[in-house]
Amino acid sequence: MLVRVQNAAGTLAERVLIDWLRTWKGPQAPHGVAAVNCSLFFEDRLHQFDAIVWTPTACVVIEAEALVDRASGELEVPLNGPWRVGSQVVSLEGGERRPPLDTSREHTYALQSWLAQRGLGQRVVQGAVLVVPQQGVKLRVKQLWNDPYLQVVLGDRPEHLAEYLNALASLGRAQWTINDVAMAFRGLNILPYLPAPQDLIAEGFGGPVDVTLWHGGPQQAQAEAYLEEQWQAEQLATEGKRTVNMPWYSPWELYPRQSGDIDLGRTFMRVFLALGMLIGIVWLVWFVIAMLLQYGPV
Repeated sequence: MLVRVQNAAGTLAERVLIDWLRTWKGPQAPHGVAAVNCSLFFEDRLHQFDAIVWTPTACVVIEAEALVDRASGELEVPLNGPWRVGSQVVSLEGGERRPPLDTSREHTYALQSWLAQRGLGQRVVQGAVLVVPQQGVKLRVKQLWNDPYLQVVLGDRPEHLAEYLNALASLGRAQWTINDVAMAFRGLNILPYLPAPQDLIAEGFGGPVDVTLWHGGPQQAQAEAYLEEQWQAEQLATEGKRTVNMPWYSPWELYPRQSGDIDLGRTFMRVFLALGMLIGIVWLVWFVIAMLLQYGPV
């Protein structure tokens, strides 16, 4: 996982999220790129994202929240209203009065609509709220609603978030290409944090590469180097193929094959012309040999 942090806020939930994202390096770990503390100005409102994670198959807006209370048990999370452990209403770090789910829904909708205006409306944006309990507190999350596009993930250990992202990756085919990620970084004004094409390919992103999307950023040179490497590879592949250029009077030039069309007349003409040329060459060789035997030196 590639992690790009812009102006770290230093909250407990954010520190936990960054540490987990940076430790995902193995083959079984989630792959992608994460932009931490980025923002979007959409419809006259500034949306501050704790993190946006792009994987080859998904885009997830993550709201990271830490619990202040040390209550253990089952954390009930309604779609609207306060969160409770038993009869106790729990408080969140920062004293935010607004439910995190409301913030997550608004941010997810804003990013989805913003992408749609740029031709990426078919890319689904997921929303996730990462709840980080105090150390030593045992919690279970109980969602009081069912929405596959909005989930609450318990942040007591990194496996929970990794399993959530891996589950999204197993739902469908690749949706996010290298150019899609580059366009999103440019549009969110975080071009300086855009990884090089080589790094995105290593994280599993595919598709063609438009080098102009890296122009003006610190990875422009690496993007142009990637383009040069691709061109050289294509040249070597072309040179490795031996091509035979047929003369204009060749049967295959006079009566070429047409894709998607079976023409018996052209086929017969190619065969008869080729046989005629072969007979003519054999006759010419026989004539030369006969002349040498008849009039050549004894």
